[in-house]
Amino acid sequence: MFLDPYFNQTDTRVQISKAQASAFAKGIAQDFNPIHDVDAKRFCVPGDLLFALVLSHYGLSQKMQFRFEGMVGDGVELQFPAEVADAFSVRDSRDKSYLQVQRLGEVSHCPEQIESFIRSYVAFSGLNFVHVLVPLMHEHGMMINPDRPLVIYESMAFELNSLDFTQVTLELVKSSLAIDGKRGDVTLEFALKAEGKTVGTGLKTLVMSGLRPLESEHIDAMVAEYESRRQRG
Repeated sequence: MFLDPYFNQTDTRVQISKAQASAFAKGIAQDFNPIHDVDAKRFCVPGDLLFALVLSHYGLSQKMQFRFEGMVGDGVELQFPAEVADAFSVRDSRDKSYLQVQRLGEVSHCPEQIESFIRSYVAFSGLNFVHVLVPLMHEHGMMINPDRPLVIYESMAFELNSLDFTQVTLELVKSSLAIDGKRGDVTLEFALKAEGKTVGTGLKTLVMSGLRPLESEHIDAMVAEYESRRQRG
């Protein structure tokens, strides 16, 4: 499985090192958020990697919901039992929950299909900051704290009309931002397509914290820094 370099597993126990998490963020998701850097003070494992591990362990269901409840730090021992129910959570060895999962419908365990779905989804996530969040901040005249730019992945859900496809792509349909004081709730609606046809729909939510009035020079500096990080890899 293409995810093998990004985690270590012993029986039902899964651990992800800083190096593995950072390599996945930059190499697979093209996500250059500083919190995924090996030397980040507030380091956390990408939520997209947890999502990918769930699909690789338990298959792709027609209808799935994911809700993130905590940030996974370096070397946290996660439990991935061999079998789970249609509602389960990814927990650590101390029974702390990091991810709630619900699933319904048929299940596919096709490695090629699952890999395509994962790669398409995390690539979509990697484009969020520059191509989605920055335009939303400009539209609403608000921005995140440039000194501590924190965007939290909150939830994701999708529903597939069928599992009769191998390769799939994601396209953004609509994006919106609801502001409440210093908090911004972002909603992204997307379509899942195979061979030019829509095979499903999905919804992703994020939270932006520490909002303040927009200052163009600070937004431009954040974008420039992100692009610089992308080029450095």
